[in-house]
Amino acid sequence: MPAPANLLKGFARTVANTKPDPTKRLAISDPDTRGLYVRITPKGAKTWTIVARDPAGKQVWREIGPVDEIDIEDARTRAREGVKRIKQGLPAFEEKKAPETVKQVSQRFLNEYVKDKERKLRTADEVERIFTKYVWPKIGSRIFAALGRGEITKMLRELKEESGAVQADRVLATMSKLCNWYALEDDHYRSPIVRGMGFTKSRERARVRVLNDDEIRDVWKAAGDLGTFGAFVRTCLLTAQRRAKVSEMRWADLSDTGVWTIPSESREKANAGELELPKMALDIINAQPKIEKNPYVFAGRGAKAIAGFSKCKAELDKKAPIAPWVLHDLRRTAKSLMARAGVRPDVSERVLGHTIAGVEGVYDRHTYAKEKADALSKLAALVELIINPPKGNVVPLERGAA
Repeated sequence: MPAPANLLKGFARTVANTKPDPTKRLAISDPDTRGLYVRITPKGAKTWTIVARDPAGKQVWREIGPVDEIDIEDARTRAREGVKRIKQGLPAFEEKKAPETVKQVSQRFLNEYVKDKERKLRTADEVERIFTKYVWPKIGSRIFAALGRGEITKMLRELKEESGAVQADRVLATMSKLCNWYALEDDHYRSPIVRGMGFTKSRERARVRVLNDDEIRDVWKAAGDLGTFGAFVRTCLLTAQRRAKVSEMRWADLSDTGVWTIPSESREKANAGELELPKMALDIINAQPKIEKNPYVFAGRGAKAIAGFSKCKAELDKKAPIAPWVLHDLRRTAKSLMARAGVRPDVSERVLGHTIAGVEGVYDRHTYAKEKADALSKLAALVELIINPPKGNVVPLERGAA
């Protein structure tokens, strides 16, 4: 709050007591500070202003700010610095950069570190996916330097509910790398991430959830009422493929003979390659409507693939209230069912698209096309028996191949 005019002295008192001239703008100079003026408009607005000549001899006027918001000593300090800069040919005041948002900093991190050509990080695509899918939608607009531990924890808890604890921890690890990278270029920045913020321990990350026969029946039946998402869930079980691969299945990837060619992503270690799908899976796929300008079998909005898994999964859980499970558990369930149907472990591993380790993975170049097709046929046959058991609820099993 400005001091009363009767308590002011010198130039400050002059400024306070000078009345506006309704016919023109006034400019009063400070006798104690070279280049400092107060401009008074005909309506009475008073503004601290500086004037000086640049190296070319041009007179430059620049405003400091309103008199009622900036005291005289502050105005004099700014004026001395501003006049000096103008005479040097510089802007009167240093332009303050707008603080960077989380999205802006993480985009720089991607461009300058993650995607650096000399560094060639194998995880570049995954890091970008984490920012794009999980971080930016939630906190991308927040000021990075002001981002607190509480906000990050809140985001991670939401992600745990939506995508699971393991995915939340992956986001945490990526954010930690981002914060540490930013700290290298800012002496005053301190990462808000500390030990103990994760949800899982390394020994706990390997999930063991497999759906039993009763649960498979419940999920299969409930999926029948959920349209595209339900068909997607059934296809995940019958193909044993990752959620992303099934959701991004395109009509162009399917041949007339029922062979699904799974596209290989950049830096992807391995996938199942070509799979001859069983009739049970093809019937589900062919029942999906073909939408103009949408290339996906399980179509989402516009030209995109199905999305909104968390919301759809929650609806499925209401219709089939079994013990907690995630979509990836269908893949483990399919692997277990193939073993139960007599499929050799090395064949089911190839169906899942896992990298075959050791000498076998290096030297065995057989495609295993027929073996994988047979494995999926056996998987489909067993699923059919489970969802439509014979009278007496007895499920006959084939003896495993020697």
